[in-house]
Amino acid sequence: MNTELMYIMKQDKKLEILAATNKTSGRFGLVLSPQDALMIAEEEKNTLKEHRRIELGEGIAPRIIYEFCDSAYIDQQCYAETIVRLQEIFYIYKNEMLDNISDEELLCVMKEFFEYVCRGDLDFLENTCLADFAEAVRAGYDGYKISGGRGEYRKFAADYDDFIEEREMP
Repeated sequence: MNTELMYIMKQDKKLEILAATNKTSGRFGLVLSPQDALMIAEEEKNTLKEHRRIELGEGIAPRIIYEFCDSAYIDQQCYAETIVRLQEIFYIYKNEMLDNISDEELLCVMKEFFEYVCRGDLDFLENTCLADFAEAVRAGYDGYKISGGRGEYRKFAADYDDFIEEREMP
């Protein structure tokens, strides 16, 4: 079987899996169109290439969708773009933490920071909260392994209001 045909078959399966997430996310008013699913799949491919990673299986996007679809900070208008950004952040921090954290642990840490500290601000999640957490993990911190990532935001919570003030300064 040629490479192009294998890619098309894999892409079709990925789109089918992303479409299936609508059953769960739809309960929260979030639905991916076929174009949204295609964009997410294409951006995942680009992100993996950019960060020199490979993904076996269905990819991280469906798991991000299931983890984040109940968020009060995601609405239909920005849903697909938010998923794209979250998957990029996920792969950045898998690398930054030298793969010392499982996918499940990282997703849990990301979701709790996003909800309880970042108030849905993806820049704050990426550039402050996860940066601080990754630095600790690289330095040997492994307390997240016991909790599965739950509650870690309490130990690493930066001040969101200070972040907003700094970002707004000229």
